[in-house]
Amino acid sequence: MSRKTLIYIGFFVVLFGGFYAFLYATIDSKKSRLPVLNDVRPFSFQRQDGQQVTEKDIKGKVYIAEFFFTTCPGICPKMNTNMKVVYEKFKDKDNFLILSHTVDPENDTVARLKVYADSLGADVKNWWFLTGSKENLYKAARESYILDDPQNNAIDIKEQFLHTQFFALVDKNGRVRGIYDGLKKSELAKLGDDIQDLLNEENS
Repeated sequence: MSRKTLIYIGFFVVLFGGFYAFLYATIDSKKSRLPVLNDVRPFSFQRQDGQQVTEKDIKGKVYIAEFFFTTCPGICPKMNTNMKVVYEKFKDKDNFLILSHTVDPENDTVARLKVYADSLGADVKNWWFLTGSKENLYKAARESYILDDPQNNAIDIKEQFLHTQFFALVDKNGRVRGIYDGLKKSELAKLGDDIQDLLNEENS
């Protein structure tokens, strides 16, 4: 092999090596590749222990939001059985939460939510069951967590009943980063991976 050829080879090795070194340096490994889907709007709801909580109480935490009702005979028990698996995996993480909002606040009082939470073995430290006005709960589902069509807010609130099997994953900065089917094992597995991804992500 000629000296000229060796020089060319050496040049391209240095060139590509520099390119990949630059690429590695510019990619922030502490930022998740999950897209930002929406921003969570301010809220104020009552927790199963009677405490009023707002978006300020979850700042800096990764959390899952879901909507259910305690007397649901269909998908809700399955959803929360699956949610408990996720809860058990991450309950020791101080910066992880689950927010379970009732869609039936007329019947799901604070006391009833407390009984329901206890039946699941949910510690208020990491798993909150929330109630409030029906209007505000439904707005949160639609306008913050994009779990239902916002146009449904045009219907008289008394005639509405929201029922969804989807979970929303929110990052430490209050941004929705994923929507998952709470009844599908494959999506629950991805949810677990994405939670860990966002726990590793630094606050912006």
